[in-house]
Amino acid sequence: MKNIVLTGFMGTGKTAVGRELSKLLGLKLVEIDSEIERRTGKSIKEIFRDDGEAKFRDLETEVIKEFSDRENLIISTGGGAVMREENIRALKKKGILFCLTAEPESILQRTSRSDERPLLNVDDPLKRIKELLEARRPQYMRADRMINTEGKTPSQVAREIIATLRKEFGNN
Repeated sequence: MKNIVLTGFMGTGKTAVGRELSKLLGLKLVEIDSEIERRTGKSIKEIFRDDGEAKFRDLETEVIKEFSDRENLIISTGGGAVMREENIRALKKKGILFCLTAEPESILQRTSRSDERPLLNVDDPLKRIKELLEARRPQYMRADRMINTEGKTPSQVAREIIATLRKEFGNN
């Protein structure tokens, strides 16, 4: 079976939906950000602070390439992973790419409980969310399917993804 790849902006539900898919399908969930933290012994926030965003993006690409060569995984990427062309190519090689979406206000509400979001440590986080969404939109649109998570539980989104896989992609 091809990998199920979840991307989308922070706060759109990638982690929760990934966990639900893993439970429903019995597949291993690989969270790229968690894998980077495990390997470096640092939080994403610490990597950004100590090493910079460019170093983080290089680590992200390395981990994406490694797991994209496998099959039967659920892969959850960080929100900016799709900004590198090589990441999109790697993820789609053996995977079906789903982009999870939500309204900027919902994203702010969902992410405001965490201080582990280095890109949102600014004076006007809602404005920053809108700017980043606009910059990333063309890359997000390259997903095989867009899934709006607004007003849905992780279980509902996971079941929608499974139904889409069966209907549109067969059981790969």
